[in-house]
Amino acid sequence: MTASLADSAPRPPGTTDGPKDRPKAATPADDAPHLLLVDDDARIRALLKRFLSEAGFRITVAANAAQARRRLAGLDFDLLVVDVMMPGESGLELAADLRSSADVPILMLTARSDAADRIAGLEAGADDYLVKPFEPRELLLRIQAILRRRTVPDLPPPADIRFGPFVFDAARRELKRGDTPVRLTDREKEILALFAEKPNDTVPRTEIVGDGSGLGERTVDVQINRLRRKIEADPGNPLYLQTVRGIGYRLVCD
Repeated sequence: MTASLADSAPRPPGTTDGPKDRPKAATPADDAPHLLLVDDDARIRALLKRFLSEAGFRITVAANAAQARRRLAGLDFDLLVVDVMMPGESGLELAADLRSSADVPILMLTARSDAADRIAGLEAGADDYLVKPFEPRELLLRIQAILRRRTVPDLPPPADIRFGPFVFDAARRELKRGDTPVRLTDREKEILALFAEKPNDTVPRTEIVGDGSGLGERTVDVQINRLRRKIEADPGNPLYLQTVRGIGYRLVCD
């Protein structure tokens, strides 16, 4: 953690020092975003809970995936911060399982920086991926960026878009195949909303990257492939969500 957060505790191995990272002390409001922090390192849990609480968030902690499941069974959360390497069920396994029944945003923490590991986290359903050691301020900014993407601007509702058997309600960010809802993550909803603004037009990768929260163009490719698996009969030969080589993607609409 930062020097200012580590005055009364040793600095955990997953964080780095920084002289000005500590936010002003504040008591989280009752309606503040509620985060679930899942990490088997007690020092990291304690220090991040303190840091994020002072940043205005309500924080609940869990030491492992089993404890996280118990928390999730009784509480609603706006975002999960999950360590990848935990004894027993890993963070990747937890994220992948949660994605089958929930669309809560997930930010993964890991000491492994290989591209393959980052891609594995994104394919498991993570919205973002932060490598240890990290600055607490960077974690805070990434959390804020993810939560901003959940907020739909107060604009005139766009028209629905149709492609094959699917209808995407752009105003409500809901996708249906016929009368059956298709579960999407928040990031997938955001990507479809971008295509809804430009049906049949090419959307550059740089535009899909979004607000500069650390997501790269390779990350976009992974997220597009994950979305294809939900809307394409053959994701390797997509009919609807097509690649425009060297530029980006387009959604072929009716």
